[in-house]
Amino acid sequence: MPLDPAPVLASMAARAVPGVEEVGPGSVRRLVDLGGGHVVVTADVTADGVSLRTAEPVDPVALTRLVDRWFGTGDDLAAVRATLGADPLLAPLLAARPHLRVAGHPDGFEVAVQAVLTQQVSLRAGATTGGRLAAAFGREHASGLRAYPAPADVAAVDPVDLQAVLRVPHARARAVHAIAVACADGLTLAPGVDGAAVRTRLLAVPGVGPWTADVVALRALGDRDAYPAGDLVLRRALGVDHVRDVAAAGDAWTPWRAFAATHLWASRAVPV
Repeated sequence: MPLDPAPVLASMAARAVPGVEEVGPGSVRRLVDLGGGHVVVTADVTADGVSLRTAEPVDPVALTRLVDRWFGTGDDLAAVRATLGADPLLAPLLAARPHLRVAGHPDGFEVAVQAVLTQQVSLRAGATTGGRLAAAFGREHASGLRAYPAPADVAAVDPVDLQAVLRVPHARARAVHAIAVACADGLTLAPGVDGAAVRTRLLAVPGVGPWTADVVALRALGDRDAYPAGDLVLRRALGVDHVRDVAAAGDAWTPWRAFAATHLWASRAVPV
């Protein structure tokens, strides 16, 4: 399936956790758990699509599911254009990038924690903090990469000790710990789950607000109508001052608001 590689790779590079994910020209490399333990997966990303390479034989069906979850290759872009293509703001963006897709992520727990760690700081600062978490609690691998910490491993850490590792405010460390406990207890952050139930559970965690829940819905759950109205970049892209204005603009873009957000983000990060 064709896609627009430049904004996807730029977004992944900005979020890549040091030691966990490597984003280079035209490729992304990381450890992925495909059900039988972590394997090294390299995604080669071009305008013609995404191909995955692994360091050892894996189930081809699992790879197909992974590339769809990670790069959104299963979406019907014609249906997206039918809804968004006539919008005066989005039409030029879709025309410039007709193959732009909504990127997801192989690890929903990582998405949720990194969203918390990115609150009120830049993507790069959040990634740096995630690198501290991975260095302290992630699993080493012969490839030189580290697996992002498992929920149970983070849940087992005292929140005060976790704060010392992360070097973040106490409330943020508590939120990371609470998400780890929830995921270790069975909260699944992946496509196909009950999104409303996940949102309710996340919003019950002190320190987790609507923006974080919306980012998880978009990047981890694959909700194509997820729309982080509290996002600062969206506010700037729309030229408005308030979250309510961002939310109001998105009313016309349902059920593809995640695509609208992705096009607006791309227009700011990698102008055509």
